[in-house]
This record gives sequence, structure tokens and C-alpha cells, in this order.
Amino acid sequence: MMLAYMEHAAAATEPDQALQLTLVADAAECAAARDFGGLVSARPAGVAFPASADDVASFVSMAALTAHLTVAARGNGHSVAGQAMAEGGLVLDMRAVARGTQMQLVVSGAGTFVDVPGGALWEEVLHWAVSNHGLAPASWTDYLRLTVGGTLSNGGVSGQSHRYGPQVSNVAELEVVTGDGKRHVCSPSSHSDLFFAVLGGLGQFGVITRARIPLSPAPQTVKWTRVVYASFAEYAADAEWLVTRPAESALDYVEGFAFVRSDDPVNGWPSVPIPGGAHFEPSLLPAGAGPVLYCLEVALYQHRHRQDDVDERMGAMMRQLKYVRGLEFAAEVGYVEFLSRVNHVEEEARRNGSWAAPHPWLNLFISSRDIARFDATVIKGMLSDGIDGPMLVYPMLNSKWDPNTSVALPEGEIFYLVALLRFCRPYPGGPAVDELVAQNSSIIEACHANGYDFKMYFPHYDTESDWARHFGATKWARFVDRKARYDPLAILAPGQKIFPRTPSSAAAARVIV
Repeated sequence: MMLAYMEHAAAATEPDQALQLTLVADAAECAAARDFGGLVSARPAGVAFPASADDVASFVSMAALTAHLTVAARGNGHSVAGQAMAEGGLVLDMRAVARGTQMQLVVSGAGTFVDVPGGALWEEVLHWAVSNHGLAPASWTDYLRLTVGGTLSNGGVSGQSHRYGPQVSNVAELEVVTGDGKRHVCSPSSHSDLFFAVLGGLGQFGVITRARIPLSPAPQTVKWTRVVYASFAEYAADAEWLVTRPAESALDYVEGFAFVRSDDPVNGWPSVPIPGGAHFEPSLLPAGAGPVLYCLEVALYQHRHRQDDVDERMGAMMRQLKYVRGLEFAAEVGYVEFLSRVNHVEEEARRNGSWAAPHPWLNLFISSRDIARFDATVIKGMLSDGIDGPMLVYPMLNSKWDPNTSVALPEGEIFYLVALLRFCRPYPGGPAVDELVAQNSSIIEACHANGYDFKMYFPHYDTESDWARHFGATKWARFVDRKARYDPLAILAPGQKIFPRTPSSAAAARVIV
């Protein structure tokens, strides 16, 4: 039996140190067999609940000694294409590590940091740091109920990325369990190749059990503004101008999205105004406005220790933009409230049933060189009726990403995140999932056919040739080399479908022991 060795090893430990492992008989009863995407199901042989990094190491070591067994680290289950699943393998519930490990403030000559379990939610990091210490990380994701290890394994982007970099650029140190079951502490100056391999490494090189995140004084309030454009060219020009401002005049947050010129509550202009009575007046749009409009969303932070005039700074910046006058929506909110605003989207989605429905999301990085053509072909063409959810389109800077990480990016300094975040009602009230998956495939095919410089964010491919094309020849060779170095049996992250599990050998077993 595949798990016989694991059961024996877990039972052989002392009662107060026993590893918690649940065998899975029915995929329908196993949350680890599904994810937020709802597109695939993969029943694991067992689900493990490690209480510490040592437990993670023990489970990986035991899997390495069991022929064909694989291991997937699962955080809060927000992958969309089975990336955190392990068919017939072992799923590590990383939330259990977070429950068994406390966050720790670290103060040194290098600065102030927080040591965070890999299974902690960013929302938990936010509240702990702000409430207890008045501090906060600089870089976030828009949705904070994702795990630290999960976003660091992919990139971690939001409207702060243009100024502060993605989350993978805001890490000082990692604790990682590699595919041989060994724990390593790594940083840019110690075991740097492993450190950078794991960041954006899609879980292929190690399980992140702890991350050391830099902290700085948390802002008090946020000046939050949305403005509307009828022209994509003007929208893109203004957005790129904003993200390339020097630090002394830069906004803290620049994001944006496309929406349909209609009164549809999900796809149209009701999705634009900030709550609080703001009203969208469509008669202000120019006569030549097309079927798709664009909203630029910006924010500036107010710090207690900095006495500058946020209203004046924001006003000076906004006066130089070419948005449709009269379609401005502004509010001043608390910092935690601003970062937590997507929680309201989740609450509404749970009420209307779309949260539990499948989510065939598609996330792309597209070079600024090709974004106008992508807009004309895909957003104004294939998606002109909307997607029943946000269509994020905003620029970020290549120079904010360390090229040593495993993340694949387009060429050029400026590239755009395009995120198609569908919140469709369950079929038959909403569209059939197969149709949406097919539409995603058509978008990818259009990008290839038109020669766009793009990369899939949260990539999922089925063939080695597709993965090689995703990374490019040089980075693919590095990726393969790192896999051989840190997970030679290809035990980790089988749901990504990059490397097949290599049967364990007696020699490999002796190395692990």
C-alpha cells in the first residue's frame, strides 16, 4: 500500500509528537481535492496537517521513501486549475502550520521584519502588524485571504507593485523544505540560488514554511480616487506616466480596469463609483465613446509622521491626466479598510452563489508594446459584453522584479497585468464553464497568433514544450537545473504538471535518511 510506510512512521512517533495524517476515501468529502477554480478535481491519498516546519520536513521525507508518492502544499485553496492538488499523493494543509506557529517581530540593524508562517493569510499579517506594532509590509495583493507561501510561490501583485515591487521583491529571508525533506534558511546572501528559485517557483523547489517580511510605519488614511476614460490610448498613456514617476512624486497605488458602457450592475458603470452615494453620469461621456470604458484607480497614503498635504499632492497629479471630467469619484478611508475592500466582493459573491461556482480565471502579463492591440482584439472584441466580473488592466515595471527569481515576465520595462476575474452564477443561470474555458484558450491562441509578448500569470500548461515556451530557452534551462538540484525525485507540486515523479531509489532513500 502506497501510504503504509507513512502510516507506520506517523504511528511510531511519541504521542505528543505524532504527525496528523488523514487518509482520503472519497473526493467528494475532501476539500483538498478541489480548489477555488472548480475546474478540476484530484483526490489525494492523504491530507497531512503539519504543526511545524519539522512536521513538513517529516512528511516530505516519508513521501520520498514511498514510490511514486507526490506532495502538494495547499494554503487557502485559491488556485484555479488544480495547482495545489496531488492526485493519489499527499496534500499538506499549510494553514495547520499557521495555527501552530506564531508571528514574531524581528528588529535588527538591517531593519524591522515579521517572521510569518508560510500558511498565514496576508489578512492575518496585516491585522497583526498594524494592531500590535503600527507597522505594515509595503506590497500586497488585492485579495488578502491568500497565504504568504502561496503568493510568494507565484509573484504577488497589486496596484502597489509599480512603486514597492511585487511581494517576491519584498522578502528578506525564507525557511524552505526542499524535496529531500531538509530544512533550509535562505536569503539573498545565504543559499541565494534556493532563495530566488523558490520565489515565483510555483512550489517546484521547496515548501515555504516561514518568510521574513520587511515592515515600515503603517499609513493612517488613504486618499482613494477613481476616474474614467473613453479612450484606451489616453488611459494607457496616463497609467504609464503615473507608474514611471520618480519616488518623491509617485502615487502609492495605481490600478485600473475595463468595464462595459452600460448600466449592467456587474459589467457596467455601477461597478465604478466608490460606495457612499457617488453617481455615474453617462451623459458626460464623449460622443465617440465605444462599448468599453476604462477606470483608473489611484491612491495616496497619509502617514502620521509625514505632514505633507495629501489633497494638494493628489490634485496636482490628477490635473495632468486626460480622463473624462465630471467622472471622478473620491473618498478618504482608513489604511486597513482600503486594503480589505475586496472582502465586500467576497461577501456579495457568497450571497449570490457565484463564490461557490467555478472560476475559470485568466491572468496574463502583456508587454506595453502589445497592450493596445490586445485591447482592440480581446477586450473590445472578444470581451466587449463583459465577463461578469472585473477585467483588471494596469501597468507595472520590470525593474521592480529581480531577474534571479523564477517568475517569467515579458520583455521591456513596462508590462500590464490583465486579469479576467469571472464571478459567474452557476450554470444554467450563468454560462457553461466549458464555454468560458474555451474562450480563455481562444484568448491565449490570439496572443500567440498575433505575436504578442506575453506570459501567463499563475500558469498552467500540460506539455513540456508549452512550459519551455513560457519560460524561454535560458530560463527554462535554469528552471530544469534548479528542479534537479532541489527536488530531484520531482515530489513537489505535481498539480502544476511540469515534472513527472521519478521513482525513488535505494540511493535516494539513503541520502534522505
